[in-house]
Amino acid sequence: MAVSAPFSFLKNRKHNLDRMTLGDLVFSFFTYYAVVAYITVGLISLALAVKWFENPLRMLLAMLAASVAFPFGWYLVHKHILHSRFLYKSPLTAATWKRIHFDHHQDPNDLRVLFGALANVLPTVGGVIAPIGYLIGGKAGAAAALGWAMVITCFYEFCHCIQHLNYTPKLQFLKDIKRLHLSHHFHNEQGNYGITNYFWDRLFGTYYEKSGDRPKSPTVFNLGYTAEEAQRYPWVDRLSGGTRGDGHPRRFWENTAAPGAPQPPTEPAARQEG
Repeated sequence: MAVSAPFSFLKNRKHNLDRMTLGDLVFSFFTYYAVVAYITVGLISLALAVKWFENPLRMLLAMLAASVAFPFGWYLVHKHILHSRFLYKSPLTAATWKRIHFDHHQDPNDLRVLFGALANVLPTVGGVIAPIGYLIGGKAGAAAALGWAMVITCFYEFCHCIQHLNYTPKLQFLKDIKRLHLSHHFHNEQGNYGITNYFWDRLFGTYYEKSGDRPKSPTVFNLGYTAEEAQRYPWVDRLSGGTRGDGHPRRFWENTAAPGAPQPPTEPAARQEG
């Protein structure tokens, strides 16, 4: 076993998905404090939706709206906020950007920074989905939409873990989204922003099926936070200790094409669980 206790309580321990089995992941996933919080909020919300139940059609419409709004919202946040460059340019937001996305692209297999921060995810999802549900079906619609959004959140997070786990999924759906997401991490980060839903990528022209469809991005690991940017905006650099942030000995912006330079991590070879 790669983990012997819920990793959420071992803050200083590294958990590499490329060294974990599917069983390790399931155990760690359902003991992670944020997932426990999502499940708790989801169960309470759905229970309230039943208690306040009035109109079944409006409740279903509220849940359907959540199913549409969630992937669209994720696409917008991922593309225009997490992959933008304004957050690292301020000392007030640099640490947040480092935690919620920079560290994940520095070391995509580190489970500690794969999950979204609970303090960011829950208010964002709740602040968007619950009002939509309320407009459709009142307080019962708000509760139903929020409860369903928590189910979607857990599904997204688990699929995201599978995408980085050293494991070959048996379901074609999981195989496809894993290939697309790993291309985003290891080939070109300016595309394939979805996790389980790539409809919006297709609609807005950021979808690419194969790595060969786009050139290799020089900023796939640093998200544009280069040496020049670090000199102008040093806060992420200081927090990262001047390294990739994943224990790699070289500075994260160092040219890996130079003779003898260490190479960045490559797409992990998938292992078939028998």
